[in-house]
Amino acid sequence: MSSGTGLFVTFEGGEGAGKSTQIRRLAEALKSEGHDVLVTREPGGSPGAEAVRHVLLSGAAEAFGTRMEAILFAAARNDHVEEVIRPALAEGKVVLCDRFMDSSRVYQGITGNLEPDFIETLQRVAINGVMPDCTVILDIPARVGLERAQKRAAAVGPDRFEKEQLETHEKRREAFLDIAAREPERCHVVDALQTEEAIAAEILAIVRQLRSSPAGHARTPEAAHHE
Repeated sequence: MSSGTGLFVTFEGGEGAGKSTQIRRLAEALKSEGHDVLVTREPGGSPGAEAVRHVLLSGAAEAFGTRMEAILFAAARNDHVEEVIRPALAEGKVVLCDRFMDSSRVYQGITGNLEPDFIETLQRVAINGVMPDCTVILDIPARVGLERAQKRAAAVGPDRFEKEQLETHEKRREAFLDIAAREPERCHVVDALQTEEAIAAEILAIVRQLRSSPAGHARTPEAAHHE
């Protein structure tokens, strides 16, 4: 947990939801207001985690099963948290992260059919007390998101997760919405079918409100549980 006044915002959603675009826009808006902003991503974000990212997204770990993938994601996340996120929060920075723990809950937990207790134990170890202050879930119908992702990946080919069936992607969409329903204090669902400008304005309003709230600083899992 940050001892500074940093703010930790994570972005979640299915393939093609527009996370990268909206993170870039939010970072630019916050920097223009004088905030020190760090943009990062998962899997990745630190040298050790970036090495694991290549293994995961190339599909090299797929043959070892979903459980091994989940463990690799957790190892990458812990390195990312300790080497990048926690120090940035302690320095008072706004950290914007493309995917975090909720992606593991959805991708390996729900559609990977791993036991919830196993996933939550991994997450507890991986994040080591660093919970997002705010999670923006960009919600988009799976078919629309996949069409966008396929256009984006036309030059390089789909990654490990973009190749999966439409039904799987729709199940993930529902899982993200379920997380939002269970943790409404942390999660904010934003309609990703809106214009890029409208989405950006909505997200900026959410984060501005959080910045002005005395409660909005990297809650521990225990604090979040009692809210």
